[in-house]
Amino acid sequence: MQSLPLISSPSEPSDNTPEPRTGRLPAWMKRTLPRGNENFFTHELLRELKLETVCENARCPNRPECYARRTATFMILGNVCTRPCGFCSVPRGTPDMLEDDEPQRVAEAAFRLGLKHVVITSVTRDDLPDGGADHFYRCVVAVRERTGAAVEVLTPDFLGDPAAIDRVIESAPEVYNHNMETVPRLYRKVRGRADYRRSLDLLKRVKEKAPQMVTKSGLMLGIGETIDELFDVIADLREIDCDVLTLGQYLAPTLKHIPVARFLPPEEFDALAARARTMGFKQVVAGPFVRSSYHADEMVPTHGAMTIAEPQE
Repeated sequence: MQSLPLISSPSEPSDNTPEPRTGRLPAWMKRTLPRGNENFFTHELLRELKLETVCENARCPNRPECYARRTATFMILGNVCTRPCGFCSVPRGTPDMLEDDEPQRVAEAAFRLGLKHVVITSVTRDDLPDGGADHFYRCVVAVRERTGAAVEVLTPDFLGDPAAIDRVIESAPEVYNHNMETVPRLYRKVRGRADYRRSLDLLKRVKEKAPQMVTKSGLMLGIGETIDELFDVIADLREIDCDVLTLGQYLAPTLKHIPVARFLPPEEFDALAARARTMGFKQVVAGPFVRSSYHADEMVPTHGAMTIAEPQE
């Protein structure tokens, strides 16, 4: 199977695509680190409150920028995951017990950072009867009571348990995000024990139970997907009335993880986003550095679709 081609050339890959296995990044994947003390402030606050973030655990390339903006994506339920996904750097193994005061600590961090839009995600906890759904509920409620901020959750699939999904819905987050991550053919390689249909059904249930709630999903590109496979997934998301779509470049956290098959240039992301918008999403954000929680507060659709420009270096 060939890698994702340029929209303007549906049968051939881009001639200027750099060889990913050399370890060298293309020019558009290099960024200037932010200056100032805000990065340090955010880092120290998180350490003080003993909180985990996906920014650090998943080695997100946007962490310096986001920390400098006094924002972070909180990762609850510990920092050890029960699933062996091939793309993720979060440690796998046997997680620790839940920390009962974590919701209050997340809320305190959100308050002290001055956040108006708080993103809460987690490791996957298949060891818990509800997958951690009630803990999500408690975190959302605590953040809202302490800050009044809008809350976005990025949850695991809870093994498809309707009661667990409904428990998170009951906390009434403004945005419910669950990432598809990749195309069905690559699921076993990329997402381990996840199931494509199960993930779609989760998003479908959210929209059916809470039509007013913004649903959101994202995919990593450059793993080996084809253009047809990608738009089959995007069409499936529109079929279940998903509101917001994010598309970003996959980066291997270490040499032990799935290697990058291809780096997509910014203009190709622009073309993909333009085509996806014609399918009816309220918001599509695409670019090499786009992640599902990157500038999440700017992604929420209000009076129609918005566009978010990639940072210019």
